[in-house]
Amino acid sequence: MSEIRYVRGDATAPSVEGVKVIAHVCNDVGGWGKGFVLAVSRRWPEPEAAYRAWHRDRASNDFGLGAVQFVRVEPYVWVANMIGQRGTRTGGKGVPVRYEAVGTALGVLPDRAAELGASVHMPRIGCGLAGGEWSRVEPLIADRLARRGIPVTVYDHGDTA
Repeated sequence: MSEIRYVRGDATAPSVEGVKVIAHVCNDVGGWGKGFVLAVSRRWPEPEAAYRAWHRDRASNDFGLGAVQFVRVEPYVWVANMIGQRGTRTGGKGVPVRYEAVGTALGVLPDRAAELGASVHMPRIGCGLAGGEWSRVEPLIADRLARRGIPVTVYDHGDTA
């Protein structure tokens, strides 16, 4: 069993050796343009392009809540686009995060991480624009990843006022 490690910094730039999977939550409507995805796109164009193609071709693939798309962005870095959000947050219509979908997506990560010999890195997924509560997301990460021995690091952005 691994523990979840918390650090201050940029989840798109893990400073550990070895293969890394950067996991984040995406919506199910093809929107990519706010929140953590902007940091991802500043570093690599591939995850956004892959996500948009995945959404565009959704009639013939597994795109939907709970699905995960792995995109290789560097020889030792992969990005996991996880569909864990229903729509986007507009007009106070409730929170878009779907905990069950986040849990399903997280459940896909251990096998892939083990196959790659990778550690997993993420911001506080589902808790920014998706409106989720960390007290509900953290146990999913602990159960799906840490309990299976996958090293997980959660990043809180380095800005301090």
